[in-house]
Amino acid sequence: MKGGIRIFDMTLDTPLSELYGVGKKYEKYLSSNGLYTVRDLLFYFPRAYQNRGDVCEIASAPLDNMPHSFILTVACEPKNALIRKGMNILKFRAFDESGSVTVTYFNQSYLKDVFKTGAQFRFWGKISREKRTLCMNSPSYEPYIYGKPLLPLIAVYPLFSGVNQKYLIKLQKEIYPYIKSMVTDFMPEETRRKNGLCTLAYALENVHFPENEEALKSAIRRLTFDELFIFALSLSRIKTVSEEKTAPLMQNSDISPLISMLPYSLTGAQKKAISEISLDMCRKNPIFESGDAESANKTQFCPPSVDNLSITDFIKPMNRIVVGDVGSGKTVCAAAAAYIACKNGFQCALMAPTEILAAQHYESLSPIFEKLGIRCDLLTGSVPQKEKNAILLRLKSGKTDFVIGTHALIQDKVVFENLGLVITDEQHRFGVMQRARLAEKSESAHVLVMSATPIPRTLSLMIYGDLDISLIDEMPPGRKKVSTFVVDESYRERLNGFIRKQVQNKNQVYIVCPAIEEKKDDIDNATDYDPFGFSYSLPAPHMKAATDYAENLKTVFPDLKVELIHGKMKAAQKDGIMSSFAKGDIDILVSTTVIEVGVNVPNATLMIVENAERFGLSQLHQLRGRVGRGADKSYCILVSDSKSPTAMERLQIMHSVYDGYTIAEYDLKMRGPGEFFSNGGPIRQSGDVGFNMASSCSDTVLLNSAFESARELIPTLSLYPLLAAEVDKACKSKSNTIN
Repeated sequence: MKGGIRIFDMTLDTPLSELYGVGKKYEKYLSSNGLYTVRDLLFYFPRAYQNRGDVCEIASAPLDNMPHSFILTVACEPKNALIRKGMNILKFRAFDESGSVTVTYFNQSYLKDVFKTGAQFRFWGKISREKRTLCMNSPSYEPYIYGKPLLPLIAVYPLFSGVNQKYLIKLQKEIYPYIKSMVTDFMPEETRRKNGLCTLAYALENVHFPENEEALKSAIRRLTFDELFIFALSLSRIKTVSEEKTAPLMQNSDISPLISMLPYSLTGAQKKAISEISLDMCRKNPIFESGDAESANKTQFCPPSVDNLSITDFIKPMNRIVVGDVGSGKTVCAAAAAYIACKNGFQCALMAPTEILAAQHYESLSPIFEKLGIRCDLLTGSVPQKEKNAILLRLKSGKTDFVIGTHALIQDKVVFENLGLVITDEQHRFGVMQRARLAEKSESAHVLVMSATPIPRTLSLMIYGDLDISLIDEMPPGRKKVSTFVVDESYRERLNGFIRKQVQNKNQVYIVCPAIEEKKDDIDNATDYDPFGFSYSLPAPHMKAATDYAENLKTVFPDLKVELIHGKMKAAQKDGIMSSFAKGDIDILVSTTVIEVGVNVPNATLMIVENAERFGLSQLHQLRGRVGRGADKSYCILVSDSKSPTAMERLQIMHSVYDGYTIAEYDLKMRGPGEFFSNGGPIRQSGDVGFNMASSCSDTVLLNSAFESARELIPTLSLYPLLAAEVDKACKSKSNTIN
C-alpha cells in the first residue's frame, strides 16, 4: 500500500505519485510533460523499438557502428578504476562460444555488484575494435536465464528532462499486470471485428511489451485506427451540429468598391473562391462565373438578385475553408467575405494564431475598410486594458464592424451585437472546438477558415469533413520561384559565405532546426527499430538544436545580429522577436518550425533548413514559403547528411517541384497519410485530437476504413456511451487550453 491506494486497486485514474519510485521530484518531471495518471502513462507510446531478439555471435558481429544483441557470460570480476576526478570506469571480460569482448561502463561503479562471474546477460550495444581487442562501451543489459526467453522487441520512449529509458520502462512494467482489469474497450464489437482489430487491452499490452512482430503490428494497427476513428467521429459530430444552425441571408454582395481599391487584379482562382463564398452567404448568383482566368477577368461585378427576400431571412450557414499556397491570395477572399457581411449590417471577426499575424492583417486591411466606411479594431492580449475595454464596448454596441484579433476574441467577456461572419486564419493552428467557440459568439454566423497547407485531394474531404473547400491553385502573376538546393555538411563554409552575402545585400536569413535543444538520450537514436517497416534505419545524422546553433552562429558572425525563437517561449517574447525581424533589426533568425506560420517579411531572401530529412515535404514547402515575398531573388537551402536513398529522393523533389498540391501528393505517396497527422505535419491540430500512432501511419486503406466506419456509426453513436464519451473528450481536449 502506498498513499492509501492498494496496488491491486490500480485504475486508469490512479495518480502516478502512487507508483513506486515516483516521489515529489519525479512527479514534477512527469507532470511537466503531461503525465499525471496511470492513463496518461499507458497512452504514452514508444517512438520506436529495438530488435534485441536477433542475437549475434561475437566472432561474426559486423563492425558497422550499429548496435547488436549478444548473449554473453561474465568471465571475470569487474574492475573499477578512477581515471581522474569525477570519472571512473568499470571493466570486465564477457564471452560466448565464438570469442570474447571487453565491456566498459563509465561512472557506474555500482554495476560491480550486478555482473557476477559466470552470470549471463543479453547485451545490446556496438562492437568496436581497439588495436587487437574487441570492445563494447556502455551497452544496455538484461539478465538472461536459459529457458526463459526475453522479449525480442524493446520499446524506446520519447525522453524529457529528468527521466531516462530505464525509468520509463520501469513505470510501464509496474502498470502492465493491471491493464486487462483497468481497460474497458470503447470500440463496438461489430466495428472491431469488421475491421479485424485486436482488443484495446491487447493493443496496450503489446505496444509497450510486444510478444513478437505480429503482436506489435496488431497493436499499432488498433491504436492507429482508434485515433483516426475518433477524429472522424469528432468531425462528423461537429458537421451534424453545424448543419442544424442557421445564418443570416446576405442580400448585398456587390464587392466592386473593395476590389477597385486593390493595387492588383484578382486571379481566376481567387474569383472562383469569392464566387463560392458569395453563393454560400447569399444563396444567389455567384459574383464571378466559373471558368478560366481569362474569362473571369472579363466578368463584371454585380450583386445577385434578391427579389422577395428580407434581411431577416436565414439560411444554412457558410462553413467553408479556402486552401492555397503561401502568397496565393487567400486574404483577399476573406476580405471580400468580410465586406459582404459588414455591408449587410453584420459584424465580422477574424482570428489569427499570433499577435503579430493579427497585427499584419489589421495593418493591411483596416486602411482599406476604413475608407469604405467600415470601422475596424485590433483585439489581442497585449492591447492595454483601457483600450481593450473601449473595444469591448464598441463590439457590444455594434460600433465596431470588423474586429481582427487572436485567441482573445473567444474570451467570455467579448460580446458582439450582431456577429454574422467568423474568419479564422491558418486553420491548422486552431482546433475545431476553438473555431466553434468563436462562432458561438453569435446564435447564427457564417464561418470561413483559411489554410496555407495544400492537402492531397484524396484526403481533403476526410480531413476537412466539417467544411466545404475552395482551392486556390493559381499564384498571382509576378510571384518569383524560390530556388531550392540540397547540400550536405561539406558545403558549410560556402553556406556561411552565402549567408554573409545575403546580409551584405541588406537582406535577412531564416535558419530552421528540428529541435530546440540537445536531447541527452541514453538510447542511440540512429538504431531505432521501425515499428511499421520492422527494419533498421541507416545511421541518422546528428540532429541540430536551435539553441546551440544560434550560439555558434554568434561566434561565426560576431558582427551580425543573430536571434533565436522557438515554441517554448512566451507568446509576447516570440511576437517581439518576430516584430524585430520584420522591421529588419535582426540579420539571422534561428528557429524551430514555429516560424512556419509567421509574418510577411519581404526582406527575407534565404531559408536554410538543417536536418531537412527530418521534415515532411509539405512542411518544407511551408517553410520555403517564408521567403520569396519581396523584389529580390530568394533561395531555400536544404541541408542533410542522410545516407538514406529514400530521404534524398524526397529532398530532390523539393529541388524540382514548386506546386504545393503536387508536393502534397508526393508526401501521401511516399510517406502515407500519417505525414499529414504528425506533430510536425500541416493538420496536427485540426480536430482537437492528439495524433500519436496515426502520425506514422502509411496505410491509406486503414485511413479509409476508419472514416467509413465513422460515417456508418455516427447516426447511432448515442447507443455506445463509452465511445461517445471518447468523442466528447477528444472534442474538448484542447478547447479549454488557450495559449
